[in-house]
Amino acid sequence: MKGKDLLSVSDLSREDIRSLISNAVDMKAGGWLSLLSGKTLALVFEKPSLRTRVSFEVAMRQLGGQTIYLSPAEVGLGERESVPDAARVLSRYVDAIAARTFSHYTLETLASYANVPVINALSDLEHPCQALADLFTIYERKGELNSLTLAFIGDGNNVAHSLLLAASLTGMNFRIASPTGYRVQDRILHLAQGYANDSGAKIFCTEEPRLAVSGADIVYTDVWTSMGQEAEANRRRQIFANYQVNSDLLSLAREDAILMHPLPAHHGEEVAEGILDSPKSVVFDQAENRMHLQKALLAEMLAGY
Repeated sequence: MKGKDLLSVSDLSREDIRSLISNAVDMKAGGWLSLLSGKTLALVFEKPSLRTRVSFEVAMRQLGGQTIYLSPAEVGLGERESVPDAARVLSRYVDAIAARTFSHYTLETLASYANVPVINALSDLEHPCQALADLFTIYERKGELNSLTLAFIGDGNNVAHSLLLAASLTGMNFRIASPTGYRVQDRILHLAQGYANDSGAKIFCTEEPRLAVSGADIVYTDVWTSMGQEAEANRRRQIFANYQVNSDLLSLAREDAILMHPLPAHHGEEVAEGILDSPKSVVFDQAENRMHLQKALLAEMLAGY
């Protein structure tokens, strides 16, 4: 992975994912290192962030490197300055770029013109760093990934896309319950089905949350309205009203099932009030593990660790 981009989970192999999780385990236990002394990561963000920004900044600091945060006003990708020009300029200054963009096309353009590795810190198509940290969290709790069943309830969004690809690569069964018109994209599903054929994972798409959750090892949900979709919020609340994860739905999963959410959460919408504080919830482990997994990722991409 050294020197390569990470725009999609599909840029990784099953072995890559397992190596990243193994290294994240070591780094979580080991603390600070000096692997990236003298290295600089540019954080190019078109969207605001809590977990993504802080986890990348702390990850670089704990590896001995540093970050430069560039807000929308400072860069203005495609507006104040063209994406190709920004990519070529940044390549002269920094060792890697983590970009959080509205459009996945912007991310692809940035990567095609940059001479340094580009990491997808979130786009409208995928959120690979979140999915990788989620698999690390599942591994911590379950001791394995293969043959587990993850049930995703809600919008077939960027998080769902990356989780679907990551699960199918690693042999984890993936079920998703979404309303008509809000399912995962066909091309992502087709790609995942190819991975599943090799790994033995099973993929199941339905409109019925109870079917998806029944007997699942992991129950996962995300917001019904993502950043950039605010104008659709009221309509989405109506469409997704029956897709809330509550104690009744969660009771259909395995007794030792865990509950996951990438945060931020809209309490009382996609998750019932208080359920993220239940014993099954691992959402704050997920948030912490963004940092540890990204330490493993940065160490591999920039130092060949």
